[in-house]
Amino acid sequence: MITTLLGKKLGMTQVYDAQNVLVPVTVVEAGPCPVVQVKTVETDGYNAVQLGFGAQKAKNASKAEAAHAKKAGLENTPRLLNEVRLAAAPTVKPGDVVTVAAFTEGQTIDVIGITKGKGFAGVVKRFRVAGGPASHGSMFHRRIGSIGMRQTPGRSWKNQAMPGHMGSEQRTVQNLSVVKIIADKNLILVKGAIPGANGDDVIIRAGKKAKKA
Repeated sequence: MITTLLGKKLGMTQVYDAQNVLVPVTVVEAGPCPVVQVKTVETDGYNAVQLGFGAQKAKNASKAEAAHAKKAGLENTPRLLNEVRLAAAPTVKPGDVVTVAAFTEGQTIDVIGITKGKGFAGVVKRFRVAGGPASHGSMFHRRIGSIGMRQTPGRSWKNQAMPGHMGSEQRTVQNLSVVKIIADKNLILVKGAIPGANGDDVIIRAGKKAKKA
């Protein structure tokens, strides 16, 4: 059974649960995801399915992308493709559609996304370095300070916190709860926050490290 969906983060809101407690949730448009390709041990050496999400204009799709989608019997070329590994041979075939029915309310899931890009950032913002005095002419406010020793080892250690590019990295948030599923609108309300900005693509999968009851 496929327990992974591609989706898009729409934004955050809040809903009341069964105990009348206000819960912050992230609204995710999950699927529908057509099966574009099926891989098996016999044909490819491993079991997997390739899922699609969204649709792109015909003029924007390359001939290879359009032919790949047409081979699966799809009318539109998916905007996003992602391969999902499976332990057993797939029971689906190209053209089948995976929907939010793959998940249930209360289930524990993982969400994978790309974090917001912050551009070039200093160490105070990037690594929460304390910096120096903020006044009295210290000339040392938000700088990094010493990054190594003099004679031994005479260099900076690996992984030293330094200014640099911040954000735009793949991150996985684990053990989130599905608060509500709105099947007719392909929406999943996930408790808490997930990586990325509104409108960014995300991957939703069954929790790999779900806490035992």
